[in-house]
Amino acid sequence: MDVLSDLLHRAHAGNTVARQLIRRPPWSLTFADPPPLTILATLGGQAAVRLGGETTRLDAGDIALVTAGPHTIADAPDTPPQVVIRGTRKELAPGATPHPNLAPRTYGDGLPGATTLLRGGCELHGCAGERVLEMLAPVAVVPAGPRTKPALDLLATEIARDEPGQDAVLHRLLDFLLVSALRAWCARPGAKVPAWYRALSDPAIGETLRLLHEDPARRWTVAELAVEAGMSRATYAARFTDLVGRPPLAYLTDWRMSLAADLLRDTDDAVAAVARQVGYADAFAFSVAFKRARGVSPSHWRRDVS
Repeated sequence: MDVLSDLLHRAHAGNTVARQLIRRPPWSLTFADPPPLTILATLGGQAAVRLGGETTRLDAGDIALVTAGPHTIADAPDTPPQVVIRGTRKELAPGATPHPNLAPRTYGDGLPGATTLLRGGCELHGCAGERVLEMLAPVAVVPAGPRTKPALDLLATEIARDEPGQDAVLHRLLDFLLVSALRAWCARPGAKVPAWYRALSDPAIGETLRLLHEDPARRWTVAELAVEAGMSRATYAARFTDLVGRPPLAYLTDWRMSLAADLLRDTDDAVAAVARQVGYADAFAFSVAFKRARGVSPSHWRRDVS
């Protein structure tokens, strides 16, 4: 499994909820406690995303990945909030009218001239989820284009249907849209993306990253990885460090500590068992490495995040 697929799988990015709004201006929705990642797509018309005093415009076909908490989506930058959504509760502003239910997962008035907006909320999880979010700006806009159009077309067709297995279909299509948008965001000119993502385009180092993610518990050595990459040890180590920003085994240790942090939070496995799952035969050595990386012992981490 490649690195981005591994991160999305471990982050449980498939835990998504999709909704569609079809409404004529003026309209405005404030999300007071959104999930870690929100996917917005303007299927028709225009929209504005307001976050922290900044406004970002979206044209038809644009996608925005929002990662910075409470935000407002509206037809225009100056439309006052009409509906505040807190979890599953909707609070109407004085004089505002609710968005009627037009079809399964679809709200609004559906009249000519309406904006059609798709919104998906992703409950990213753990350290893998944090790594995905680090790839993005607070509001990462991917302009309309051929990289994302197939996913948007499928979603526009499927979201209003109500057939057996529909939630499963929408979850997978949102995954498709998210990956397409992430690729497009990282491929834009001058993109500031994590070093590991840039390194994926190098055949040898990208293969190393795949191996480390596929089998992080293996007792890898730089010599073994160099053989897999078809390079001398010195050339390989220098190339990996130059592209990824740290030596191979330092990257592996950091990834192991991320996996361990999630295992400590999500399971009841003993510290020794967690250590073995991430490649440490000795629980003491694991505890020392974990404290060096996280600032606290494994047992304190488990207590603090539980």
